[in-house]
Amino acid sequence: MDFFFYPSSVAVFGSFKEGAIAYEILRNIVEGGFEGRIVPVNPKGGTVEVAGRTLQIHERLNEPVDTAIIAVPARIVPDLIDEIGPLIKGAVVISAGFSEVGNEGLERELVERARRHGVRLIGPNCAGIFGVHGKFFGSFEVRVRPGGLALISQSGAFGGAALAMGNDEGIGFSAFVSYGNAADLNESDFLEYFADDRNTKAIALYIEGVKDGRRFLKALRYASARKPVIILKAGKSAGGARAAASHTGSLAGSYEIYRAAFKQAGAIEVEEMEELFDAAKAFEMYSTAGKRVAVITNSGGPGVLATDKLERLGLQIAELSDETVEELRSFLPPQCSVRNPIDLIADADYGRYKRTIEVVCKDGNVDSILVICVPPIFIPSEEIAKAVIDANCAKPVVVNFMAGELVREGVKLLEEHGVKNFPTPERAAKALRWLSLR
Repeated sequence: MDFFFYPSSVAVFGSFKEGAIAYEILRNIVEGGFEGRIVPVNPKGGTVEVAGRTLQIHERLNEPVDTAIIAVPARIVPDLIDEIGPLIKGAVVISAGFSEVGNEGLERELVERARRHGVRLIGPNCAGIFGVHGKFFGSFEVRVRPGGLALISQSGAFGGAALAMGNDEGIGFSAFVSYGNAADLNESDFLEYFADDRNTKAIALYIEGVKDGRRFLKALRYASARKPVIILKAGKSAGGARAAASHTGSLAGSYEIYRAAFKQAGAIEVEEMEELFDAAKAFEMYSTAGKRVAVITNSGGPGVLATDKLERLGLQIAELSDETVEELRSFLPPQCSVRNPIDLIADADYGRYKRTIEVVCKDGNVDSILVICVPPIFIPSEEIAKAVIDANCAKPVVVNFMAGELVREGVKLLEEHGVKNFPTPERAAKALRWLSLR
Protein backbone atom coordinates (compact mmCIF):
# COMPACT_ATOMS: atom_id res chain seq x y z
CA MET A 1 0.00 0.00 0.00
CA ASP A 2 2.95 2.34 -0.44
CA PHE A 3 1.04 4.01 -3.29
CA PHE A 4 -1.34 5.37 -0.62
CA PHE A 5 1.18 6.56 1.95
CA TYR A 6 4.26 7.27 -0.21
CA PRO A 7 2.70 8.23 -3.57
CA SER A 8 4.63 9.87 -6.39
CA SER A 9 1.45 11.31 -7.93
CA VAL A 10 -2.13 12.07 -6.89
CA ALA A 11 -5.37 13.17 -8.55
CA VAL A 12 -8.04 15.02 -6.58
CA PHE A 13 -11.67 14.92 -7.81
CA GLY A 14 -14.36 17.34 -6.70
CA SER A 15 -15.22 21.02 -6.45
CA PHE A 16 -12.32 23.44 -6.16
CA LYS A 17 -14.34 26.37 -4.86
CA GLU A 18 -12.74 27.71 -1.70
CA GLY A 19 -14.16 25.86 1.31
CA ALA A 20 -15.21 22.78 -0.65
CA ILE A 21 -13.79 19.49 0.62
CA ALA A 22 -11.76 18.77 -2.53
CA TYR A 23 -10.30 22.29 -2.39
CA GLU A 24 -9.31 21.89 1.27
CA ILE A 25 -7.66 18.53 0.56
CA LEU A 26 -5.80 20.04 -2.40
CA ARG A 27 -4.66 22.93 -0.22
CA ASN A 28 -3.41 20.52 2.45
CA ILE A 29 -1.44 18.53 -0.14
CA VAL A 30 0.20 21.65 -1.58
CA GLU A 31 0.88 23.37 1.76
CA GLY A 32 2.19 20.11 3.21
CA GLY A 33 5.06 20.15 0.70
CA PHE A 34 4.11 17.16 -1.45
CA GLU A 35 6.88 16.73 -4.00
CA GLY A 36 5.03 14.53 -6.51
CA ARG A 37 2.65 15.36 -9.36
CA ILE A 38 -0.74 16.84 -8.37
CA VAL A 39 -3.69 16.61 -10.79
CA PRO A 40 -6.94 18.42 -9.83
CA VAL A 41 -9.89 17.04 -11.84
CA ASN A 42 -13.33 18.55 -12.48
CA PRO A 43 -15.40 18.42 -15.73
CA LYS A 44 -15.68 22.23 -15.70
CA GLY A 45 -11.90 22.65 -16.04
CA GLY A 46 -10.30 26.05 -15.39
CA THR A 47 -7.63 26.83 -12.80
CA VAL A 48 -7.38 26.89 -9.02
CA GLU A 49 -5.24 29.15 -6.85
CA VAL A 50 -3.96 27.37 -3.78
CA ALA A 51 -1.14 28.20 -1.37
CA GLY A 52 0.45 30.63 -3.82
CA ARG A 53 0.31 28.21 -6.75
CA THR A 54 -1.93 28.17 -9.80
CA LEU A 55 -2.90 24.66 -10.86
CA GLN A 56 -4.64 23.65 -14.07
CA ILE A 57 -7.89 21.76 -13.43
CA HIS A 58 -8.17 18.82 -15.82
CA GLU A 59 -11.60 18.03 -17.23
CA ARG A 60 -10.81 14.32 -16.90
CA LEU A 61 -7.90 12.19 -15.79
CA ASN A 62 -5.79 11.25 -18.81
CA GLU A 63 -2.52 10.15 -17.19
CA PRO A 64 -1.60 7.41 -14.69
CA VAL A 65 -1.37 8.39 -11.01
CA ASP A 66 -0.75 6.36 -7.88
CA THR A 67 -3.77 7.50 -5.90
CA ALA A 68 -7.09 9.26 -6.54
CA ILE A 69 -8.85 11.20 -3.79
CA ILE A 70 -12.55 11.41 -4.55
CA ALA A 71 -14.96 13.95 -3.06
CA VAL A 72 -17.92 13.90 -5.48
CA PRO A 73 -21.59 12.91 -4.95
CA ALA A 74 -21.91 9.26 -3.95
CA ARG A 75 -24.15 8.29 -6.87
CA ILE A 76 -21.46 9.03 -9.47
CA VAL A 77 -18.50 7.44 -7.67
CA PRO A 78 -18.88 3.91 -9.18
CA ASP A 79 -18.96 5.31 -12.74
CA LEU A 80 -15.94 7.48 -11.98
CA ILE A 81 -14.01 4.44 -10.72
CA ASP A 82 -14.89 2.65 -13.97
CA GLU A 83 -13.56 5.59 -15.97
CA ILE A 84 -10.28 6.10 -14.12
CA GLY A 85 -9.69 2.51 -12.97
CA PRO A 86 -7.06 1.73 -15.64
CA LEU A 87 -5.06 4.83 -14.59
CA ILE A 88 -4.93 4.47 -10.77
CA LYS A 89 -3.68 2.00 -8.15
CA GLY A 90 -5.76 3.19 -5.22
CA ALA A 91 -8.72 5.45 -4.45
CA VAL A 92 -9.61 7.26 -1.25
CA VAL A 93 -13.37 7.84 -1.33
CA ILE A 94 -14.25 10.74 0.94
CA SER A 95 -17.87 10.82 -0.29
CA ALA A 96 -20.61 9.81 2.15
CA GLY A 97 -24.01 8.33 1.27
CA PHE A 98 -23.26 4.61 1.15
CA SER A 99 -23.92 1.78 3.65
CA GLU A 100 -23.85 4.15 6.63
CA VAL A 101 -27.23 5.52 5.41
CA GLY A 102 -28.55 2.15 4.25
CA ASN A 103 -27.28 2.39 0.67
CA GLU A 104 -25.55 -1.01 0.66
CA GLY A 105 -26.25 -1.62 -3.03
CA LEU A 106 -24.31 1.44 -4.14
CA GLU A 107 -21.40 0.45 -1.90
CA ARG A 108 -21.33 -3.09 -3.35
CA GLU A 109 -21.34 -1.63 -6.85
CA LEU A 110 -18.42 0.66 -5.95
CA VAL A 111 -16.35 -2.29 -4.71
CA GLU A 112 -17.21 -4.43 -7.75
CA ARG A 113 -16.11 -1.68 -10.16
CA ALA A 114 -12.86 -1.16 -8.25
CA ARG A 115 -12.05 -4.88 -8.20
CA ARG A 116 -12.71 -5.12 -11.91
CA HIS A 117 -9.75 -2.76 -12.42
CA GLY A 118 -7.56 -4.05 -9.57
CA VAL A 119 -8.00 -0.78 -7.66
CA ARG A 120 -7.83 -0.78 -3.83
CA LEU A 121 -10.29 1.44 -1.95
CA ILE A 122 -10.14 3.37 1.32
CA GLY A 123 -13.57 4.47 2.53
CA PRO A 124 -16.14 5.49 1.48
CA ASN A 125 -17.39 7.95 4.11
CA CYS A 126 -13.90 8.76 5.37
CA ALA A 127 -11.67 11.76 6.09
CA GLY A 128 -8.67 10.71 4.00
CA ILE A 129 -5.08 9.73 4.70
CA PHE A 130 -1.65 11.11 5.60
CA GLY A 131 1.72 9.67 4.66
CA VAL A 132 3.68 12.07 6.85
CA HIS A 133 7.20 10.97 5.88
CA GLY A 134 6.16 11.13 2.23
CA LYS A 135 4.97 14.73 2.84
CA PHE A 136 1.56 13.60 1.66
CA PHE A 137 -1.45 15.10 3.46
CA GLY A 138 -4.39 13.71 1.51
CA SER A 139 -7.08 14.76 3.98
CA PHE A 140 -8.87 17.87 5.18
CA GLU A 141 -7.66 17.29 8.75
CA VAL A 142 -4.94 19.31 10.52
CA ARG A 143 -1.39 18.52 9.43
CA VAL A 144 1.01 16.95 11.93
CA ARG A 145 4.74 16.72 12.55
CA PRO A 146 6.70 13.65 11.43
CA GLY A 147 7.29 10.93 13.99
CA GLY A 148 6.63 7.28 14.74
CA LEU A 149 2.89 6.90 15.45
CA ALA A 150 0.51 5.52 12.81
CA LEU A 151 -3.10 6.42 13.65
CA ILE A 152 -5.84 4.18 12.19
CA SER A 153 -9.33 5.54 12.80
CA GLN A 154 -12.70 4.20 11.77
CA SER A 155 -14.15 7.64 12.53
CA GLY A 156 -12.93 10.62 10.52
CA ALA A 157 -14.03 13.15 13.13
CA PHE A 158 -12.29 11.24 15.92
CA GLY A 159 -9.20 11.04 13.76
CA GLY A 160 -9.21 14.79 13.19
CA ALA A 161 -9.62 15.54 16.88
CA ALA A 162 -6.89 13.03 17.72
CA LEU A 163 -4.46 14.62 15.25
CA ALA A 164 -5.07 18.05 16.76
CA MET A 165 -4.65 16.69 20.27
CA GLY A 166 -1.50 14.87 19.18
CA ASN A 167 -0.05 18.19 18.01
CA ASP A 168 -0.79 19.70 21.41
CA GLU A 169 0.78 16.70 23.16
CA GLY A 170 3.98 16.85 21.08
CA ILE A 171 3.30 13.55 19.28
CA GLY A 172 5.01 12.82 15.98
CA PHE A 173 3.09 10.79 13.37
CA SER A 174 4.18 8.46 10.59
CA ALA A 175 0.72 8.13 9.05
CA PHE A 176 -3.01 8.64 9.50
CA VAL A 177 -5.83 6.75 7.84
CA SER A 178 -9.55 7.26 8.27
CA TYR A 179 -11.18 4.23 6.66
CA GLY A 180 -14.88 4.93 7.24
CA ASN A 181 -17.14 2.15 6.00
CA ALA A 182 -14.22 -0.19 5.17
CA ALA A 183 -15.89 -1.37 1.96
CA ASP A 184 -12.56 -2.78 0.76
CA LEU A 185 -9.47 -2.12 2.87
CA ASN A 186 -10.10 -2.27 6.60
CA GLU A 187 -8.37 -2.10 9.97
CA SER A 188 -6.76 -5.53 9.47
CA ASP A 189 -5.08 -4.44 6.22
CA PHE A 190 -3.71 -1.31 7.85
CA LEU A 191 -2.47 -3.14 10.94
CA GLU A 192 -0.48 -5.50 8.73
CA TYR A 193 0.85 -2.67 6.57
CA PHE A 194 2.03 -0.44 9.42
CA ALA A 195 3.52 -3.43 11.25
CA ASP A 196 6.07 -3.54 8.43
CA ASP A 197 6.32 0.20 7.70
CA ARG A 198 9.87 1.40 8.32
CA ASN A 199 8.80 4.78 9.74
CA THR A 200 6.18 3.47 12.19
CA LYS A 201 7.26 2.73 15.79
CA ALA A 202 3.79 2.27 17.30
CA ILE A 203 0.24 1.88 15.99
CA ALA A 204 -2.85 3.51 17.51
CA LEU A 205 -6.24 2.13 16.51
CA TYR A 206 -9.71 3.60 17.11
CA ILE A 207 -12.42 1.10 16.26
CA GLU A 208 -16.16 0.84 16.73
CA GLY A 209 -16.53 -2.66 15.29
CA VAL A 210 -14.98 -5.09 12.80
CA LYS A 211 -16.60 -7.11 10.04
CA ASP A 212 -14.29 -10.14 10.09
CA GLY A 213 -13.25 -11.00 13.65
CA ARG A 214 -10.97 -13.90 12.72
CA ARG A 215 -9.04 -11.85 10.18
CA PHE A 216 -8.78 -8.96 12.67
CA LEU A 217 -7.35 -11.19 15.40
CA LYS A 218 -4.76 -12.60 13.00
CA ALA A 219 -3.71 -9.09 11.87
CA LEU A 220 -3.63 -7.82 15.45
CA ARG A 221 -1.38 -10.70 16.51
CA TYR A 222 0.92 -10.03 13.55
CA ALA A 223 1.19 -6.31 14.31
CA SER A 224 1.51 -6.67 18.11
CA ALA A 225 4.39 -9.12 17.71
CA ARG A 226 6.32 -6.41 15.85
CA LYS A 227 5.26 -3.10 17.41
CA PRO A 228 3.12 -1.75 20.26
CA VAL A 229 -0.54 -1.57 19.18
CA ILE A 230 -2.66 0.79 21.29
CA ILE A 231 -6.43 0.35 20.94
CA LEU A 232 -9.31 2.63 21.90
CA LYS A 233 -12.57 0.74 21.45
CA ALA A 234 -15.86 2.61 21.17
CA GLY A 235 -19.31 1.05 21.38
CA LYS A 236 -18.71 -0.85 24.64
CA SER A 237 -22.16 -0.18 26.11
CA ALA A 238 -25.45 -1.23 24.52
CA GLY A 239 -26.21 2.38 23.60
CA GLY A 240 -22.69 2.90 22.26
CA ALA A 241 -22.98 -0.24 20.12
CA ARG A 242 -26.23 1.04 18.58
CA ALA A 243 -24.59 4.41 17.86
CA ALA A 244 -21.60 2.67 16.23
CA ALA A 245 -23.90 0.67 13.98
CA SER A 246 -25.61 3.84 12.72
CA HIS A 247 -22.30 5.71 12.40
CA THR A 248 -20.25 3.46 10.11
CA GLY A 249 -22.61 0.57 9.48
CA SER A 250 -20.40 -1.75 11.56
CA LEU A 251 -21.43 -4.44 14.00
CA ALA A 252 -19.90 -3.52 17.33
CA GLY A 253 -20.60 -6.91 18.93
CA SER A 254 -19.93 -7.93 22.53
CA TYR A 255 -17.27 -5.81 24.18
CA GLU A 256 -16.16 -8.76 26.32
CA ILE A 257 -15.21 -10.64 23.14
CA TYR A 258 -13.20 -7.67 21.90
CA ARG A 259 -11.45 -7.25 25.23
CA ALA A 260 -10.45 -10.91 25.29
CA ALA A 261 -9.19 -10.67 21.70
CA PHE A 262 -7.06 -7.60 22.48
CA LYS A 263 -5.48 -9.37 25.44
CA GLN A 264 -4.92 -12.60 23.52
CA ALA A 265 -3.19 -10.75 20.69
CA GLY A 266 -0.91 -8.76 23.00
CA ALA A 267 -2.42 -5.35 22.18
CA ILE A 268 -2.71 -2.56 24.74
CA GLU A 269 -6.23 -1.30 25.37
CA VAL A 270 -6.81 2.21 26.72
CA GLU A 271 -10.00 3.80 28.00
CA GLU A 272 -9.87 7.34 26.61
CA MET A 273 -8.11 9.64 24.16
CA GLU A 274 -5.78 11.08 26.78
CA GLU A 275 -4.50 7.58 27.57
CA LEU A 276 -4.03 6.77 23.90
CA PHE A 277 -1.60 9.64 23.52
CA ASP A 278 0.14 9.02 26.82
CA ALA A 279 0.80 5.45 25.68
CA ALA A 280 1.99 6.74 22.29
CA LYS A 281 4.38 9.17 24.01
CA ALA A 282 5.79 6.38 26.16
CA PHE A 283 6.43 4.10 23.19
CA GLU A 284 7.96 6.91 21.18
CA MET A 285 10.68 7.05 23.85
CA TYR A 286 11.06 3.40 24.90
CA SER A 287 10.11 -0.04 23.63
CA THR A 288 9.62 -1.68 27.03
CA ALA A 289 10.26 -1.34 30.78
CA GLY A 290 10.32 -3.66 33.79
CA LYS A 291 7.91 -3.48 36.72
CA ARG A 292 10.27 -2.24 39.46
CA VAL A 293 10.06 1.56 39.63
CA ALA A 294 12.06 4.16 41.55
CA VAL A 295 10.34 7.49 42.19
CA ILE A 296 12.48 10.63 42.52
CA THR A 297 10.64 13.79 43.56
CA ASN A 298 11.14 17.21 45.13
CA SER A 299 7.67 17.17 46.64
CA GLY A 300 6.30 14.53 48.98
CA GLY A 301 2.64 14.74 47.96
CA PRO A 302 3.07 13.96 44.25
CA GLY A 303 5.53 11.22 45.19
CA VAL A 304 2.86 9.56 47.34
CA LEU A 305 0.27 9.91 44.53
CA ALA A 306 2.68 8.31 42.09
CA THR A 307 3.43 5.48 44.53
CA ASP A 308 -0.27 4.79 45.11
CA LYS A 309 -1.00 4.72 41.37
CA LEU A 310 1.99 2.53 40.52
CA GLU A 311 0.97 -0.08 43.07
CA ARG A 312 -2.68 0.00 42.00
CA LEU A 313 -1.53 -0.62 38.41
CA GLY A 314 0.40 -3.72 39.46
CA LEU A 315 3.88 -2.19 39.35
CA GLN A 316 6.37 -2.48 42.21
CA ILE A 317 8.06 0.25 44.22
CA ALA A 318 11.66 -0.91 43.87
CA GLU A 319 13.52 -1.90 47.02
CA LEU A 320 16.76 0.09 46.80
CA SER A 321 19.97 -1.76 47.69
CA ASP A 322 21.88 -0.83 50.84
CA GLU A 323 24.73 0.42 48.62
CA THR A 324 22.37 2.79 46.79
CA VAL A 325 20.89 4.10 50.04
CA GLU A 326 24.36 4.73 51.51
CA GLU A 327 25.55 6.54 48.38
CA LEU A 328 22.46 8.75 48.38
CA ARG A 329 23.02 9.59 52.05
CA SER A 330 26.60 10.59 51.25
CA PHE A 331 25.56 13.66 49.24
CA LEU A 332 21.89 14.42 49.95
CA PRO A 333 20.86 16.78 52.79
CA PRO A 334 19.78 14.91 55.94
CA GLN A 335 16.18 16.12 55.50
CA CYS A 336 15.86 14.08 52.28
CA SER A 337 14.20 10.68 52.28
CA VAL A 338 16.51 8.11 50.68
CA ARG A 339 14.00 5.28 50.68
CA ASN A 340 11.81 4.86 47.61
CA PRO A 341 10.14 7.27 46.83
CA ILE A 342 13.23 9.46 47.13
CA ASP A 343 12.30 12.97 48.26
CA LEU A 344 14.96 15.52 47.30
CA ILE A 345 12.93 18.31 49.04
CA ALA A 346 11.86 21.61 47.53
CA ASP A 347 15.27 23.24 46.95
CA ALA A 348 16.61 20.33 44.84
CA ASP A 349 18.77 21.75 42.05
CA TYR A 350 20.46 20.50 38.88
CA GLY A 351 23.25 18.67 40.70
CA ARG A 352 21.00 16.97 43.23
CA TYR A 353 18.62 15.64 40.58
CA LYS A 354 21.32 14.58 38.12
CA ARG A 355 23.42 12.69 40.64
CA THR A 356 20.38 11.02 42.23
CA ILE A 357 19.11 9.79 38.85
CA GLU A 358 22.55 8.37 38.03
CA VAL A 359 22.97 6.63 41.38
CA VAL A 360 19.48 5.10 41.35
CA CYS A 361 19.89 4.06 37.73
CA LYS A 362 22.86 1.84 38.67
CA ASP A 363 20.79 -0.11 41.18
CA GLY A 364 20.10 -3.66 39.93
CA ASN A 365 16.74 -3.66 41.73
CA VAL A 366 15.48 -0.73 39.61
CA ASP A 367 13.99 -1.24 36.12
CA SER A 368 12.76 2.31 35.48
CA ILE A 369 12.61 5.75 37.07
CA LEU A 370 9.78 8.23 37.48
CA VAL A 371 11.13 11.76 37.99
CA ILE A 372 8.74 14.33 39.47
CA CYS A 373 9.45 18.06 39.55
CA VAL A 374 7.28 20.76 41.12
CA PRO A 375 9.76 23.63 40.97
CA PRO A 376 9.74 26.43 43.53
CA ILE A 377 9.78 29.94 42.06
CA PHE A 378 13.50 30.33 42.77
CA ILE A 379 14.60 27.29 40.68
CA PRO A 380 13.85 27.44 36.94
CA SER A 381 12.20 24.28 35.64
CA GLU A 382 14.63 24.19 32.71
CA GLU A 383 17.48 23.63 35.20
CA ILE A 384 15.85 20.37 36.37
CA ALA A 385 14.98 19.48 32.78
CA LYS A 386 18.66 19.81 31.91
CA ALA A 387 19.53 17.48 34.80
CA VAL A 388 17.18 14.82 33.38
CA ILE A 389 18.66 15.25 29.90
CA ASP A 390 22.29 15.20 31.09
CA ALA A 391 21.96 12.31 33.54
CA ASN A 392 23.83 9.19 32.42
CA CYS A 393 21.14 6.53 32.64
CA ALA A 394 20.39 3.72 30.18
CA LYS A 395 17.08 2.73 31.80
CA PRO A 396 13.66 4.22 30.97
CA VAL A 397 13.12 7.59 32.66
CA VAL A 398 9.58 8.99 32.63
CA VAL A 399 9.02 12.55 33.83
CA ASN A 400 6.21 14.47 35.47
CA PHE A 401 6.87 18.24 35.52
CA MET A 402 3.97 20.24 36.87
CA ALA A 403 2.25 22.51 36.42
CA GLY A 404 1.32 25.01 33.69
CA GLU A 405 3.35 28.18 33.29
CA LEU A 406 5.68 27.13 36.11
CA VAL A 407 7.19 24.33 34.02
CA ARG A 408 6.55 25.54 30.46
CA GLU A 409 10.20 26.24 29.61
CA GLY A 410 11.39 23.02 31.24
CA VAL A 411 8.85 20.92 29.32
CA LYS A 412 9.85 22.66 26.10
CA LEU A 413 13.52 21.82 26.71
CA LEU A 414 12.66 18.20 27.50
CA GLU A 415 10.65 17.84 24.28
CA GLU A 416 13.48 19.34 22.23
CA HIS A 417 15.60 16.43 23.48
CA GLY A 418 12.96 13.77 22.85
CA VAL A 419 11.76 13.50 26.45
CA LYS A 420 7.96 13.62 26.76
CA ASN A 421 6.32 15.11 29.82
CA PHE A 422 3.32 13.57 31.56
CA PRO A 423 1.37 16.35 33.31
CA THR A 424 0.33 14.39 36.43
CA PRO A 425 1.97 11.68 38.56
CA GLU A 426 -0.89 9.32 37.73
CA ARG A 427 -0.44 9.72 33.97
CA ALA A 428 3.31 9.16 34.31
CA ALA A 429 2.62 6.00 36.32
CA LYS A 430 0.28 4.72 33.62
CA ALA A 431 2.95 5.33 31.00
CA LEU A 432 5.29 3.01 32.91
CA ARG A 433 2.57 0.38 33.17
CA TRP A 434 2.00 0.37 29.39
CA LEU A 435 5.76 0.01 28.84
CA SER A 436 5.77 -2.94 31.26
CA LEU A 437 3.17 -4.75 29.16
CA ARG A 438 5.58 -5.17 26.22
